[in-house]
Amino acid sequence: MDDGRTIAQSLAGVRDAGSAFAFIEWFAREWLAPLRDGDGCTAEEMTAVEDRLGLRLPASLAAFYRLLGWRRDLTSNQDSLITLNSLRVVDRVLVYRIEAQGCASWGIRVSDLGLADPPAVLCEGYGDGGPWRPFLGSFSLAAVEMVLSESLFGPAGCHDNRDLDDAGIVRLEELYERLPFPDYPAWWQPDLPQAVRWFGGPGVLLREDSRTWAWILAQNAASLARVRDALPGRWQDTAADLRRDGRMASHL
Repeated sequence: MDDGRTIAQSLAGVRDAGSAFAFIEWFAREWLAPLRDGDGCTAEEMTAVEDRLGLRLPASLAAFYRLLGWRRDLTSNQDSLITLNSLRVVDRVLVYRIEAQGCASWGIRVSDLGLADPPAVLCEGYGDGGPWRPFLGSFSLAAVEMVLSESLFGPAGCHDNRDLDDAGIVRLEELYERLPFPDYPAWWQPDLPQAVRWFGGPGVLLREDSRTWAWILAQNAASLARVRDALPGRWQDTAADLRRDGRMASHL
């Protein structure tokens, strides 16, 4: 049942790893599908991977896998959380996530694994010699970003996306609330630390990439329609619907 909090109100409570994972539980319950028993990895599975790697996982990374390590719909709709038993160290970084076509990787430096909630780093490719750059200041924030981003491509909710011109960016900033989440680099612009921003409104979550593209997750069709009306333009899924409807009409 909806507890009445907005996504901005819930994100504002994220202060540490515990509150970050509480937000993920809230977001899954209120926007997608609740976490259930069996969604997380077992203590025995955690021990086995640590024995295989010969290292201890940071507390926040271990807690994340224990919470939802097997929930692919929350972590792997576009880019992918690496399954626990496939974790590996590449270029002195423990890699935990990879971009859909292998164009980028996310990880934690081995030198930071002793921290309870270490910073996350980003690399173009799969640790193949490219520099690892700062991504977000803690793994728990990177985990929140992962779940939010993957929700834009998931099976639950209503989705759409489109390019943005300058006027569209202005309207987005005027009509929707900036969410209390730090800006961070996109894998295709690793040198730009403020490439990605998040916005919210009644029943909608929006991600704006590099001032050029917007992605939406809406809780229902009516909320999605309101965003399309508020930010007029060539929405990708709308265009697909029109093409499909045109094909259907041509056969009537």
